[in-house]
Amino acid sequence: MSTTTRETSIESVRDLPMVRITREFDAPPERVFDAHVDVEKVRRWLGPRNLTMTVQRWDAETGGGYRYTHTDADGEYRFYGSFHEVRPSERIVQTFTFEGFPDGVCLETLTLTALDGGRTRLVGTSLFESFEARDAMLASGMEVGVNEGYEQLDELLTAG
Repeated sequence: MSTTTRETSIESVRDLPMVRITREFDAPPERVFDAHVDVEKVRRWLGPRNLTMTVQRWDAETGGGYRYTHTDADGEYRFYGSFHEVRPSERIVQTFTFEGFPDGVCLETLTLTALDGGRTRLVGTSLFESFEARDAMLASGMEVGVNEGYEQLDELLTAG
């Protein structure tokens, strides 16, 4: 089921090893931010629909960190990182590492901007260590997880 009313833009940045994701939500920045830091809400929307998320650690504050596992019929996929800056309703800066690619770490920045009508524009950037790492991520099918995750976030925000 999908209640998506918005499209997600996923683009590589030409001269940087970066991916930029832009999406609008029909909820104010405070609610979109809360869905990114409240672990029970994060479990409900982060990642593709066919994965179950188990959180080992979630300390969404400046200087905090996280570790979680996504599981499907084919196995487990573990991720971890550190929260560098968590600025309520505005910005989250964090690192991101997939244990299947332990030498790769991304610096991710999420920015929330209030729009008319109580809506929010989310812009997320992921800066990779190399163009090869960025291109491998883009070729991995990440757009499925991003799109399905944001559809689930729409559903969560619609449910209240």
